Amino acid sequence: MLIDFFFTLKDAKIPVSIKEFLVLLEAMQKNVISPSLDDFYFLARTTLVKDEAHYDKFDKAFGLYFRGIETIFEKNPEIPLDWLAKRLERELTPEQKAAIEKFGYDKLMDRLKELLEEQKERHEGGNRWIGTGGTSPFGNGGTNPEGIRIGGKGGNRSAVKVWEARAFRDYDDERELGTRNIKVALRRLRRFAREGAAEEFALDDTIRATASNAGYLDIKMQPERRNNIKVLMLLDVGGTMDDHIARTEELFSAAKTEFKNMEFFYFHNCVYDYLWKNNRRRHAEKFPTWDVLRKYTPDTKLIFVGDATMSPYEVLAPGGSVEYNNEEAGAVWLQRFTGAFPKFIWLNPEPESLWQYRQSISVIRQIMNNRMFPVTIEGLERGMRMLSK
Repeated sequence: MLIDFFFTLKDAKIPVSIKEFLVLLEAMQKNVISPSLDDFYFLARTTLVKDEAHYDKFDKAFGLYFRGIETIFEKNPEIPLDWLAKRLERELTPEQKAAIEKFGYDKLMDRLKELLEEQKERHEGGNRWIGTGGTSPFGNGGTNPEGIRIGGKGGNRSAVKVWEARAFRDYDDERELGTRNIKVALRRLRRFAREGAAEEFALDDTIRATASNAGYLDIKMQPERRNNIKVLMLLDVGGTMDDHIARTEELFSAAKTEFKNMEFFYFHNCVYDYLWKNNRRRHAEKFPTWDVLRKYTPDTKLIFVGDATMSPYEVLAPGGSVEYNNEEAGAVWLQRFTGAFPKFIWLNPEPESLWQYRQSISVIRQIMNNRMFPVTIEGLERGMRMLSK
């Protein structure tokens, strides 16, 4: 049976190897888990999936193989949105809630298949059809101890399955993701070293020292392994970047967590002769750009974050800034940064499909030697690989 499961994962484009599959079989042979499908799910995911980015694909393949969920839904017509429009809130007494029957998972799925074939119109407030505000196990906005939520938001949080959602949807490479998923991508940029105080138990050194000491225990300590990558992040703020605040905040938060040696500064649209760290005091607390260029060593990884959307004059012409009369063009300062820090990239939260329509994006991409990447999992991974070369 598991041979077919292995090929199902391969068909889902999950990079599963024979060696990993044999590890799974060995773990099952040694009864590492109880005879439970849930336990097998976590064991299989642990042994077969090497990268969290593939969790979503694994989740779909697992559901397809063991439950047939996708085949149940794929072959039936879509449910009209009007059936799911929520028009009232239904309140039941505790006694009424207790009287509602639980179907069980298999009966729920079989009944849903029947309803998809039989139902022809919208229903509300009932106990049988797909609808809203009732006690039926199918729909939303109602009450049932064990149902399938379809459309809308959950109220009682008792659904055993949600039609629209999958457990690991966020790991899709094409999605622009939240802080946790961004961290996964940023972790590709790591270089560990042991620095600082000796505060971590050193097992290998302790074994060697004890053996050399005629078997008398000789405990050795060592500094904790830390990521010693140095990162300088320059973030565009204000103007068109207001459309990307949430995504930029997620990226910034994830980067601060992953990179312990990270410095950051703000700029508006393009880099000119000064930067700042506090947007409320940006006119009072300025940091000369020359000082920033000289302060950090050339092995620092430079990351620009901005939508690169502005008038081309803001990049190419002296005095082009929308805020003041800059003496040197923004392009001059960008070239100084790329010359000072050979490892650099530009992360753009603007959808990549729109880049071709922004003249300023084309100009900055050229200055950046095409090292511009979208803020998606796939884009961040490409960017981190570029910085790691």
